[in-house]
Amino acid sequence: MAKRRIVWTRKANQERKDILAYWIKRNHSKSYSIKLNKLIKDSVQLAAQYPNTGRKTTLENVRVKIVRDYLLFYEINKTTLVVLTIWDSRRDEKTLSVPFV
Repeated sequence: MAKRRIVWTRKANQERKDILAYWIKRNHSKSYSIKLNKLIKDSVQLAAQYPNTGRKTTLENVRVKIVRDYLLFYEINKTTLVVLTIWDSRRDEKTLSVPFV
């Protein structure tokens, strides 16, 4: 099985940065943000290797993976995994925008 290339949308990358910045500010420390960032990146790497591990969504080729309190939405094809958005599952689901980009 060929390894898929990972592509982050601008939106997903900014959301990840915002999440990490929030935790740095809240905890007055980078340690949790560093751990969370590693967990997110490891989950994306795992999804690239085994894309069907994420739960199916109503959108074709889009799956979701749970990372702590966050939902990581990604789209898969034969050569690429595109990270569409990272959404805090504690928020009101009406704030989740579709399409993601």
